[in-house]
Amino acid sequence: MSVVAVIPAFQAAATLRDVVSRTRAAVPNARVVVVNDGSTDGSYAALADRVLIHERNLGKGAALRDGVAEAIRLGAAIIVTLDADGQHRPEEIPRLVQPVAEGRADLVLGARDRNGAMPASRRVTNWLSATLATRIGGQRVPDAQTGFRAFTRDLAVRVRPRGDRYEYEANFLLDALRAGFRVASVEVPTIYGARSHFRPWSDTWRMVRAFARHAGRILVGAT
Repeated sequence: MSVVAVIPAFQAAATLRDVVSRTRAAVPNARVVVVNDGSTDGSYAALADRVLIHERNLGKGAALRDGVAEAIRLGAAIIVTLDADGQHRPEEIPRLVQPVAEGRADLVLGARDRNGAMPASRRVTNWLSATLATRIGGQRVPDAQTGFRAFTRDLAVRVRPRGDRYEYEANFLLDALRAGFRVASVEVPTIYGARSHFRPWSDTWRMVRAFARHAGRILVGAT
């Protein structure tokens, strides 16, 4: 099945080449789409099959939206999203794709363990968002914040979430759950260390609003 990997990138010159190279090695037949979201640390033009350019930084959600649209245009049957900073091991992509390729899931999440490798504050928000997503969707979601995902073309066409920044990923998952798509998870390593572009106040508020849209499900659960 045709696989397209989408990599949103902002100021990622130090890591992006390695991520793209390892993605090609892990899935040799996949096409790679990089979205340069207003980076000023060099050109990424020669790194991928397609490089989309935002002249200014629009946010991770906007980069993912454009990257997924390009993957659909390229004829992807399965779309994989992963970060450019090395927090996701491209070597795990075949495991992530397998349940989708076998028809057992529409969306597969690369679920990280909430261990000491994850900062304490992130462990709390990760647990809370996973608990709320599980209640909203009626399916077990161990990691609602992971950006390491594989999903079908049909899901990408039908689920068009709002948001230009990190809330896009939350909305994507919650909208997929509410639409009845089958969500599965694969355990992946917990890797931290890269500088995050997450803005604690504004992005946290956007995430709160993403979950607040489903307040009724949070209160009464999925039916």
